[in-house]
Amino acid sequence: MSRRDLRWDWIGPVAVAVVALLLRLKDLGRPNALVFDETYYAKDAYSLLQHGYVQDFTEKANTRITQGRLTDLMTGEPSWIVHPDGGKWVIALGEQVFGMNSFGWRVSAAVVGALTVLVLARLVLRLTGSAWVGCLAGFLLCFDGLHFVMSRTALLDVFLTFWLVCAVACLVADRDWIRARLDDGYRFFRPWQVGAGACFGLAMGTKWSALWVLAVFGLAAVAWEVYARRDLRAFLPVAVPAFFTIVGVGLVVYLLTWTGWLLHADVYAQQFGRGYGEEKPWGSYVQDPTGGPFGGIVDAFRSLWHFHVMTYHFHTGDYLAGKTHPYASDPLGWLVQGRPVAFDAQNDIPAATCGTRADSSCLREITAIGTLSVWWTGALATVLAVGAWIRTRDGRWAVPVLGVAATWLPWFQYDDRPIFSFYAVATIPFMIVATCLVVDVVRRHVHTPRGRYGLGLGVGLLVVSTVALFLYFYPVYTDQLISYDDWRSRMWFGSRWI
Repeated sequence: MSRRDLRWDWIGPVAVAVVALLLRLKDLGRPNALVFDETYYAKDAYSLLQHGYVQDFTEKANTRITQGRLTDLMTGEPSWIVHPDGGKWVIALGEQVFGMNSFGWRVSAAVVGALTVLVLARLVLRLTGSAWVGCLAGFLLCFDGLHFVMSRTALLDVFLTFWLVCAVACLVADRDWIRARLDDGYRFFRPWQVGAGACFGLAMGTKWSALWVLAVFGLAAVAWEVYARRDLRAFLPVAVPAFFTIVGVGLVVYLLTWTGWLLHADVYAQQFGRGYGEEKPWGSYVQDPTGGPFGGIVDAFRSLWHFHVMTYHFHTGDYLAGKTHPYASDPLGWLVQGRPVAFDAQNDIPAATCGTRADSSCLREITAIGTLSVWWTGALATVLAVGAWIRTRDGRWAVPVLGVAATWLPWFQYDDRPIFSFYAVATIPFMIVATCLVVDVVRRHVHTPRGRYGLGLGVGLLVVSTVALFLYFYPVYTDQLISYDDWRSRMWFGSRWI
């Protein structure tokens, strides 16, 4: 490969990522409000900056924050957080640099969203060997409406998505790395596996759902090498080191994301350790701390374990079972965007404000709707990827199939409680991988001018429709003032989308 080709392998993906960043930064501070679950994560991040752990906020905190009045916001009592602090620390970086304002608590999501575009483009380039197919992957994620909205909102899912894509990209790089060294015997230290473990740890330190992806791709990494060696006896020599470099490193990094909590474990033990609601007391050590030079460390990790059990009960127990939410949805419809989520809405704004007819009204809304050309094509391509993997046994097809399975299927066991389609923002990168692998297969098998024309026409239609749909829905991605009629015309599937 020429130096010019190598340069374009980076110039193309970086250029697409820059476009993604600029799109995500435009008017990022609007609206000046804590929308949807920003009311938890943006404030949690600010508390981490101020105190090193998350405190409860006062009842009027949201109003005071949007007014720029940042005194007397917290009660001094530790908060029962239901997700780890890893993603919130990344939000806190933006707040540290730009302040506790709507731009400050969203800018980290915008940067990380653009970086995800870059990593995905490079991942697909590695899988296909084609710079333009890699750029196509980045382009599709850049102009996906759901990823766009999540990259402009201080929720955790965009950070989860980034670390998962990074982890899988590391394992795909490790696959290539070890295949070039099979004749050198087994390798205990694998730098790309260490990187994957660190990324998985950061993903789990953002949301626990990353554990499924770690399990699935950890096994895939072992299977790839055993298959490459054509020797089942290689399983243990491959699996044991992989466990330490992927799972072990991941566990260490995960625990590091709890550092602030561990340093203040005594505060949490006093608040929750004597019994909280239906949760049992944590143990006698809460009243009678363990002695010795390491007693405080032992008690801190004991408290962390009990806090995990308590939080696991919250997510899977009776508290959420049977609860409802107007935007909750069955995972079955997530991959075709059956039930989007409105993050914020200002309705019944006077008609004169946007110049619509007098008997109508205006509104502003932020709705997390995926770009349908990306999602529907990706759903079809994922089905084709399953067939291609079965037929060819090419490990490349495992990436989209396992990625979609690990980020989507586990949610079916929790469909008795409120879950939301925006969780699938972690799935769409793998659906895009499936799309690009299908494009790559066609690219490799067309050798006539008519075939190349057909491929160009198909990819061109996908690109043009993606940009057109993105621009059409842009007003409801970005809280723009539009008439009720213009908004209603974008709600294509009636009550399913409203």
